[in-house]
Amino acid sequence: MGIGLGIVLLVIGLIFALDVVSIPGMEDYVASDTLGWILVAVGALAIVLALVMNKQRGETKHVVEERRDVR
Repeated sequence: MGIGLGIVLLVIGLIFALDVVSIPGMEDYVASDTLGWILVAVGALAIVLALVMNKQRGETKHVVEERRDVR
């Protein structure tokens, strides 16, 4: 789950939550506004997690151990 997936989920969630698009027959199975807000929350969480993971990856230190024979 990267930043791109989070943005896509956020946009799709806002489309459903704000009733920009209504799919006929969808309200019989699931409330589109509730589904939209769930997708917004998941998208925001995905963005936050991606940023945290990228920050941790950048702080990793790599230690190189080199041994030489000085005889």
